[in-house]
Amino acid sequence: MRSRWNDTEARACATDLELRAYSSRLLGQDPALVLHGGGNTSLKGELGDLFGDTRRVLFVKGSGRDLKSIGPAGFAPADLEYLLRLATLEHLGDSEMMRQLRLATLDPAAPNPSVEAILHALIPFRHVDHTHADAVVTLSNSPHGTEILRELYGDEVLVLPYMMPGFILARQIAAATRDVDWNALRGIVLLRHGVFSFHEEARGSYESMVELVDRAEGELGRRAGAKVVQPTAAAPDSPDARPAIALAKLRKAVGELSGSPMLARLDRSPEALAFAALDDCGELLRRGPLTPDHTIHTKPFGAVFDADPLPGLRAFAGEYQAYFRDYAQDHHQCLDPAPRYGVWRREGLVCLARGSKRLEIVADITRHTIRAIRLAEAMGGWRALPRDKLFEVEYWELEQAKLAAAGSAPEMQGRIALVTGAASGIGRAAVEELRRRGAVVIALDIAEGKAWRESWDSREVLALCCDVTDADAIGAALEQGVLHFGGLDILVSNAGNFPASASLGEMPDSHWEQSLELNLSSHMKVLRACLPLLETGFDPAVVFVASKNVAAPGPGAAAYSAAKAGLTQMARVAALEAAAKGIRVNLVHPNAVFDTGIWTDEVLRERARHHEMEVSEYRSANLLGLEVTSSHVAAAIAALAGTAFSRTTGAQLPVDGGNERVI
Repeated sequence: MRSRWNDTEARACATDLELRAYSSRLLGQDPALVLHGGGNTSLKGELGDLFGDTRRVLFVKGSGRDLKSIGPAGFAPADLEYLLRLATLEHLGDSEMMRQLRLATLDPAAPNPSVEAILHALIPFRHVDHTHADAVVTLSNSPHGTEILRELYGDEVLVLPYMMPGFILARQIAAATRDVDWNALRGIVLLRHGVFSFHEEARGSYESMVELVDRAEGELGRRAGAKVVQPTAAAPDSPDARPAIALAKLRKAVGELSGSPMLARLDRSPEALAFAALDDCGELLRRGPLTPDHTIHTKPFGAVFDADPLPGLRAFAGEYQAYFRDYAQDHHQCLDPAPRYGVWRREGLVCLARGSKRLEIVADITRHTIRAIRLAEAMGGWRALPRDKLFEVEYWELEQAKLAAAGSAPEMQGRIALVTGAASGIGRAAVEELRRRGAVVIALDIAEGKAWRESWDSREVLALCCDVTDADAIGAALEQGVLHFGGLDILVSNAGNFPASASLGEMPDSHWEQSLELNLSSHMKVLRACLPLLETGFDPAVVFVASKNVAAPGPGAAAYSAAKAGLTQMARVAALEAAAKGIRVNLVHPNAVFDTGIWTDEVLRERARHHEMEVSEYRSANLLGLEVTSSHVAAAIAALAGTAFSRTTGAQLPVDGGNERVI
């Protein structure tokens, strides 16, 4: 590990708090130190009030803030003297502690202080840094971890046993340091939890952390690195080995067990496959997480899946319910018994979560965990905390309070959509609307270049280049999307084009055939590929984007109108065939959607002239006198795919502002 400190960037910080935020971000940007909101930092300073008085203040990371992106506003200013008085109490319950921390906060707009605020107050240095450094925790999770760490750091670092975060931990450190010369210390290691560093200056505290962790990484490499066989396993590439359908079925079963739709990801990286190839991979994953804090995201142990993963799911549920019975007290309520990660023997690692952000968190934690397990095994054995201690963290009253206070989930959270023709127009608007409602989206388009694929948050949208007239390309893209998100619930079949106007008497064969291929046949190919996955979906729904031309065709548009009419007829048949499997199939018929690629300025002017109108008049030439945009069509698509139309199939919905010929 090396320092990321940059003097130019540091000098640009105008205040001590800005500098504190800068050095905190340096920690947060290194996943070997901090993962997804973990760790905390603080600064002791002063704060003035309206009366000209100043108080000693602890600026401590706000609860829920992420060190990777934290700014000055992410720190809570708490009365330092008040915190030190709290530390003298014999007992302070967690909920009451958080209430007192809120009372100590001097800015009502600030976030709640970190649960470790009292501990930060007790450490007598201006800057305090705390991370869950992988190397330090991995060493402590090995058979002789305590001895190794004490030998490694000597008298420079205080090595303490694991304690629950919050007031108990603060009291432990207060007792352990009562007769300690703080000036002789560079840090504190909490076994199976993390490491603290401290200094009067921001750079000194940050670089002490880096040096302490670098030393641990070196020791870990010396003791275990050469003994860990480097991963060489490659993902099987034969069609028979593709587990997309099995993953989709597992995801459906997990969602039913947890009570809501879930996302699933199959990690087939070399590291994941190498771990899944170990004979004892399942037993290792069931021993526990890298740090107890991870149980909030991952539960206390992983699942073990074989060729048919469903028995492994049932086994996990039974084991989790037994774990709850073993350690629960009367006030505890059992969380859902579905796993959040597991090893699928010889296939890789499976990560599960209700939303895309949490899925990324679980995936990152799982990667770090298996790396630590393999290193600790090379040192004699992986030893996580006992399950009773993990239960204390997973069912910690502060975490339970967060769950109780959480608002309702978005309508489509946990659902997975596929949208074709997604780079622009109606397709792009559909992706955005589905995202807004909580879904994740596999976005397909033939468009070249990376710009459209990189324009979305990659956690929520997997954008792939795909020619939907090519059945093999559809299959490959669909498999990639399913392995990334876990299945399919919604299909928005939108890809199409509007051919140049041509009368039937002058219609070239290629002109006609190309329209049928894209505007009709490609939709059949996409639907055919998606149907087996939709059968395993949550409230599965298909929405085809057809056209006003189905009901009211115009001269010169035979190739387009005939293809869209065929698409409509195919969708009606699909509604009849798919209903028995619980799949709804509906259509939208847009008209005159001018913010799509079909309507260039030249085409718009030509059509307005044809109807003897001004362009502005032509844009709203419908019964309502309102312009129709892609976002209006996307809203109709999302509604048809959502709960409002859960009892509707075979419907055809015009989105055209009202058209006399259609009506």
